[in-house]
Amino acid sequence: MNLNHRVGFVSDPFAVYFECLTPDGSQQHPKVVMVHGGNHTGSCYMNTLEDKPGWAYRFAEHGYEVLIPDWPGHGLSGVLDLKTLTSEQTCEALAALISTVDGPVVLLAHSMGVAFGWRIAELCGNKIVAIVGIAPAPPGNIQPEPEILSESEEGLVLRTQFRTLTLRNEGAVLATSSFVKDKLVGNSTQFPLDRLDAYTKLLTYTGSRLIYERLNVRGSQVRVQEPACFRGEPVMIVTGGEDLEHPRHVDEEVADWLLAQGATTTFVWLPDQRIIGNGHMMMERNSDQVADLILNWLDQQKASTKQ
Repeated sequence: MNLNHRVGFVSDPFAVYFECLTPDGSQQHPKVVMVHGGNHTGSCYMNTLEDKPGWAYRFAEHGYEVLIPDWPGHGLSGVLDLKTLTSEQTCEALAALISTVDGPVVLLAHSMGVAFGWRIAELCGNKIVAIVGIAPAPPGNIQPEPEILSESEEGLVLRTQFRTLTLRNEGAVLATSSFVKDKLVGNSTQFPLDRLDAYTKLLTYTGSRLIYERLNVRGSQVRVQEPACFRGEPVMIVTGGEDLEHPRHVDEEVADWLLAQGATTTFVWLPDQRIIGNGHMMMERNSDQVADLILNWLDQQKASTKQ
C-alpha cells in the first residue's frame, strides 16, 4: 500500500507539530489521532521498541489516515513555559488540531494522554466518533487525590495508591531509571530488555505543572465539565496484565464511570484475549497483536453504524 507521509503545524492557541500518514483509499475510514503519554512524543507510535513499524503504520496499512501530534511545548511542537502550561491548555491545543481535520475522528490515547483525551472528546463534540484509551489515566472527576507528606520550597513529597514520589519545583521532569523500570516496564515479559537503555535515552521531559495535575494534587486533574458528552460514544479501554499501576480493577473503574455516563464501553483486559505479558507500553514485541485487536473493534463500530 502506498502511504503519503507529511508533517505540519497548527499555531493557535499553541503550536502543535504533527505527522500524518495517509494511505490510498483512506476516505472510507474516519481519521485516527494518536495522543502520546508522559515523557514521550508522538514518535512512540511510529516505531516499536525493536525499531519495527509501529501502530501509526499498522493503522495506515489498514486504511486509516493517522495524525500523530506532539503535545504543545513538548517534542517538536516548540518551546513553552512548562512550569505554567496546564492540562486544559494542552487539551485546547490538541482539540484545535482535531478541528482542522476533515470528517470524523477516532481519538486514540495512551496513559497520561488519555486524561487529556476525555476532555478533548468533550471539546470536540460530535467530531469524535470513537475513543480508545490505553492504560488510561482517569479524568479528574473520579481520580483520588494523593496524600501530601511534606511540602517545601523544593517541592512536594506525595503518596499515591501505588508509590511515594517527590515532585520538585522545577519547569519539567525527566523520567528516572527507577520510574522507567517500575512504571513503564513493570512486570512485562513483552518488553525487549536489551533495548531498555536505548529506550530510556529516547524519553523526554514532561512539564511539571502537567505532572502535578496528572497526580491530581489538590484536585487539579483536568475534568470533564459535562460528562453527558459521552452518551452513546463507543469507548474501548485496553489494559495489559503486567502493568503495575493499572491493575484490572483500577481501569475497570474508569470503564464503569463512562458506562454510567451513557458511553458504549468495551473494557479489554489483554490476558482475557490470550495476549499475555504486556506492561504499560504498547510498542512491545507483540504490538501488532494489540493493534489488530483495536482495529477489529473499530471495524465492528463502523459496521454497526451502517446497520
